[in-house]
Amino acid sequence: MSAPAIEPVRTPAPSAATGKAAASRRATPARFDTALGWSDRPGVSWALRILLCAIALGVFAAPFLTILSGAFTAHASGSSLSFLPHDSTLQNFEVAGERGIWDYFTNSLVIAGGALLLQLAVSVLAAYALARHRFRGQALILTLFMLTMMLPEEVIAIPLSLVLGHVPVVGLDLKGTAWGVILPLGAWGFSVMLLTEFMKDIPTEIEEAARLDGVGEFRMLWQVVLPLCKPALGVAGVLGFVMIWDQYLLPLIASKDPTDYTVTVALSILRTDPEVGSGVVLAGAVIALIPSLIVYLLLQRSLVTGIAAGATKG
Repeated sequence: MSAPAIEPVRTPAPSAATGKAAASRRATPARFDTALGWSDRPGVSWALRILLCAIALGVFAAPFLTILSGAFTAHASGSSLSFLPHDSTLQNFEVAGERGIWDYFTNSLVIAGGALLLQLAVSVLAAYALARHRFRGQALILTLFMLTMMLPEEVIAIPLSLVLGHVPVVGLDLKGTAWGVILPLGAWGFSVMLLTEFMKDIPTEIEEAARLDGVGEFRMLWQVVLPLCKPALGVAGVLGFVMIWDQYLLPLIASKDPTDYTVTVALSILRTDPEVGSGVVLAGAVIALIPSLIVYLLLQRSLVTGIAAGATKG
């Protein structure tokens, strides 16, 4: 007795109506949604959101445009600033250069670069110890880091000036040197706390698997933990650079001579100089803005990713 023949299952051909519907779905553009609930359909809410975005852009962009306009305007005055320069000139930058703005700018670059590298190194090592190891007194150390974030600079200005003039144990005088500004900025509680919380979320299974392969502590930190912390490093790098670059009181108390000043201190000197006008001060402000903008543009992706990762944590 022969087995019955099995006929293959035939899939019905798509009808014309089905094909048109599929083509229509493919041709329909996806709806444009944002965190504000933005819709691509014009209406009252759409116009209101456009207005709110224009107001926000004006609030944040107007000061920047005013600074740029005044920096390139001859005989700029604080009472006649506008968004567009008139009588455009580079004389303001030339006068600022004659007042030594580029020397102060170089001082700021050296201090910001050295302090940021030291700050990131200290923050990474401290965060790795606090996040991936357990030891006695850990809670106390975290509390001390948090307390350093709550102390204003004015409170520690005089004690810090005394310490920089005569460093305990070694007896060095760091005033008038770049190290007098770099070393106090080498540890920042915010970076330590940020990296600590980020490293705590790294799965322990990854670390255990690496240890089975014979990975040591420094190799574990360099090859396993740090690549997973790139977003947090971007946030710490951008915010740390801005914090260091904007320092005013520390470079002032750590200097012995006006040639030791940074660009932020130089701007205050230009503002009180009766021989220069507002345009020279604004030209110096534009020069001081350039490094912060470059750092942000280079690390903006890591900054946004790190902030988004912190917002969605838990």
